Amino acid sequence: MSYNDVVLLLGSNINNPGKNIEIALEKIENNIGLILIKSDLILTKPVEFDSINNFCNIAIKLKTHFSPIRLLSELKNIEIEMGRLKDSSYFDTYQDRIIDIDIILYNNIKFISKGLIVPHHKNLYEREFAKEIIRFVK
Repeated sequence: MSYNDVVLLLGSNINNPGKNIEIALEKIENNIGLILIKSDLILTKPVEFDSINNFCNIAIKLKTHFSPIRLLSELKNIEIEMGRLKDSSYFDTYQDRIIDIDIILYNNIKFISKGLIVPHHKNLYEREFAKEIIRFVK
């Protein structure tokens, strides 16, 4: 079985964000693959929407045998298990969230489908906080 190197970015800004990240990381390791590298956990202000709740963010690199679409499905399942029933695309705007898990890189491929675009352009090139922590795990 072949394995894929993947970079994920996790964020949470409600209901004990640090603990939410910890739970999500445990679920990722138990259900998706081995975490190889973790960035430091950082606190950031919300981007592209207003909220009084700051985010906890972390970037990780992991190995998984899942395809990009299967990986997305598994990550969405984790978000749902943790209480995030609808993502930002449903609301057509960003909102506070218990957990958000984005696929940033998947091997060195470009992948485009209806629900997934890799690499994740905004987090790789536009959002300073994301660029800062992703560079530690690439």
